[in-house]
Amino acid sequence: MVDESKIKKSNRRGFLKKAGLVTAATIGASAVKAPYVYAATNPIKWRLQTYSGAPLGAHVILPQIEAFNKAAHGEMEIELYYADQLVPTDELFRAMQAGTIDAVQSDDATMGSPVDISQFGGYFPFATRYSLDVPAMFKYYGLDEVWAEAYGEVDNVTWLSTSAWDPCHIFTVKKKVTSLADLKGLRVFGVPTAGAFMQRYGLIPVTVPWDDVEVAMQTGELDGVAWCGFTEAYEVGWADICNYALTNAVTGSWFGSYFANTNSWNKLSPKLQELFKMSIDQSHYYRQVWYWGGEAKLRVEGKKMELTSLPANEWAQVVEDAKGFWDERAAVSPRSAKVVDAFKKYSDVMDKAGYPYR
Repeated sequence: MVDESKIKKSNRRGFLKKAGLVTAATIGASAVKAPYVYAATNPIKWRLQTYSGAPLGAHVILPQIEAFNKAAHGEMEIELYYADQLVPTDELFRAMQAGTIDAVQSDDATMGSPVDISQFGGYFPFATRYSLDVPAMFKYYGLDEVWAEAYGEVDNVTWLSTSAWDPCHIFTVKKKVTSLADLKGLRVFGVPTAGAFMQRYGLIPVTVPWDDVEVAMQTGELDGVAWCGFTEAYEVGWADICNYALTNAVTGSWFGSYFANTNSWNKLSPKLQELFKMSIDQSHYYRQVWYWGGEAKLRVEGKKMELTSLPANEWAQVVEDAKGFWDERAAVSPRSAKVVDAFKKYSDVMDKAGYPYR
């Protein structure tokens, strides 16, 4: 008589043995495959130019672009260009609008945006004290709506995102700044709006290509820079040339943005659009940490520049003068007035909140 229980057990063992072999074979096959094959035979190609030179770009944008290209998995590839490589920085806006380049990372003022709020891009005097002030005002004080509205009136340009960079300090090659009088006649490379404000103290803003700044300071064409904070000055080599650093910051952080040619943007799938915006957020986070940590560490431990400060009464005068500058700039347009109003409300809330906000 045949034992049916033994037959069932035998069949079950055979099934499990075969299943195990199949599973092992499948795993083995997948393990020896190439990491992945590009998903698209004709990937979308973008050209993006940043305001920054290559040494700085290694932190403010390169990690983002590398991450995006990897995550896009062959569907899209962004070619990154640094300052002035394709077009001069002050022509970035027009080049993007015309489709010569697909996207831009810059502040509004430096790239010549033809909008009334361009004056607030870059360093607007005393609009911020800390880097988190920028995204907070865009999220809670309506600046995101203002920027979207302004660029919504411009043909073929889409504003995507704005966040913070570093504070604005004055670094000089030979002249030590210990009073406002020492600013008179100093020729410095800097961003437009902060430079316009500091001109009232005799500072002379000078524009040269980013890659020429170092040589211009060595030859005496420039006396220094008012373009960045300590982290950037050390990273790009300017701290090797400048002997003095003024600790008084004209403003706490730079307003930097991402823009895209609208036709190029609309050609992307919703997935790729969202992926690019996520990579922008990743870049915003990277910069917050890199700049914030570097500013403190290099002020305390950096040995390349001697630190100086303005007398308290003189600096108080600069802060007071900025209030009049705000009102002047608010008069440019109703939308500019809305931005200045947001600055004032935010400052008032932060002052009332106290530590750790102010």
